[in-house]
Formats: sequence, structure tokens, C-alpha cells
Amino acid sequence: MSGSQGSRTWFFPDGDIPAPGDSPPYGHESLIMLNPGDDDAELVITVYFEDREPDVLPVQAVGARRVRCLTISDPIDGYQIPLGQYALKLESSVPIVCQIGRMDVQQPNLAYYTVMGHPAD
Repeated sequence: MSGSQGSRTWFFPDGDIPAPGDSPPYGHESLIMLNPGDDDAELVITVYFEDREPDVLPVQAVGARRVRCLTISDPIDGYQIPLGQYALKLESSVPIVCQIGRMDVQQPNLAYYTVMGHPAD
């Protein structure tokens, strides 16, 4: 990470929204963003696919000294990432810290894990 407060650009190459399952806890992916700075962060999120051009989501915000979680498997301002493999690029107006979490319920032994993104600056 550049500096002590995060990065302005983050990549998550391993997106794959899991099936939700039939009962709680439901399968999902979440994007967690921490803005430890004194200025609000405006984010542009680009979604990449294997077989088509990327989509750019509406601008998102994370307040100064706040955390925000987007459930990627749910619509984000009306945009639904389709099931299957995807990757994300986040571009922020200020340095932030990001990670992605996945709850996979496709097997009897539930798996929840988080992965830090790759900071690009």
C-alpha cells in the first residue's frame, strides 16, 4: 500500500458470486471499504467479465472515517452483477482500504473468507 492510509486503486481478480442456497446463512459476496481519512471517498467501480466488455457502476461513496459494505450479490443502485466469474477495479478519489468476502454455502462445510485486494498505487 502506498502511504499509511490505503490506496486509490484496488483490483479484485477472483469474483465469483456463489449460489445463495435454500436457508440462512445465504451465500453471498461483499465488498468492504474503509475510509480512514478526513475526506469523503467517491468511488468508480468497473466490473470485468471473461466474455464481454466491462460495465461501470454508478458512483458510490464512503464517508470520511467510515466503513461501507456492498453486498455484491445484491443489486447496486439497480445494477446486478451476473452470476459467474467477474473481476473488480475500484478507483477512489482518496486513499481507502478494501477487501472482499465470500460466504460459500455450496457444500456442507460452510466457507467464509475474506481477501485483501491488490492495491495498484
